Amino acid sequence: MTKLLKIGIFSLFFTIFAAGLQGQQSTAEEVEIILNTSALRWDHTARFVLEAADVAAIKEPAEAFGFALERGWIPKNARPADPVRLNGLSLLLMRSFDLNGGWFYSIFKNPHYAYRELMYQDILPPGTDPAMQVSGERLLYMIGRILAITEAERQRLVATLNKQIARGSGAVTATVEVTKEGVSISLTNLQFQADDSTLTNTEKAKLKEIARILKILPQKKLLVAGHTALAGSEDGRLSISQNRAQAVADYLIHLRVRRPDEITVRGYGAIRPLADNATPEGMARNRRVEIIILE
Repeated sequence: MTKLLKIGIFSLFFTIFAAGLQGQQSTAEEVEIILNTSALRWDHTARFVLEAADVAAIKEPAEAFGFALERGWIPKNARPADPVRLNGLSLLLMRSFDLNGGWFYSIFKNPHYAYRELMYQDILPPGTDPAMQVSGERLLYMIGRILAITEAERQRLVATLNKQIARGSGAVTATVEVTKEGVSISLTNLQFQADDSTLTNTEKAKLKEIARILKILPQKKLLVAGHTALAGSEDGRLSISQNRAQAVADYLIHLRVRRPDEITVRGYGAIRPLADNATPEGMARNRRVEIIILE
């Protein structure tokens, strides 16, 4: 096994098992089977890739194959038991992991340009041919490279956001971190009128600073999530968290940070606390709005 392959497989294991994927977990036995497969078939490959990309928790290979085929993520003429070719796998990886590509790929999104994109992004190992059959070793290497590059991009984004927040007026208190959805800007000092979702002028000024930062990243979609402390009824908590998240999203749209279809809004109530609700300080931390830059 080459040094590059070992690095790729280590990255895959680290990301899947240490960080953890949502839904059904890839087992060590499954990875071992993939590793020792000299020629992959489409149905098993589709299931493994979709899980690694956290697209869908699909247990059956046939269902995963149908899911990917219906969306045009694998070649139209592929069959479940067909051997996987590198250009076709490149398309599945680009689409499953939602990787950005160049001008030609963005228009055509076919195996040819997907293969070229992965070559350009240094995800494919040297000495490859687009028509070659794919082994399990090569698949694990490619997924490991994608996950490693994605993690590096997340950390660069966290550093950029922290730097931009530090350059502001100091009015914004935010925690920036990597979450399962993407990179989150958690605003724990955002105030609303009591039992209401109306933003005050002071809070709008804080959001203007956040808007300035988000405009640096115009291609990323957003999730605005509202959270409350453990007070009142469950229905009330869900309602106020949803309404406050919507108020923040509406103001970001008003500031032309994103279009309405580029922002998703969710209210979680008190089900995702950051601190103990038994103390006033803990409750204050749990009352927050998170602006998440999605993958």
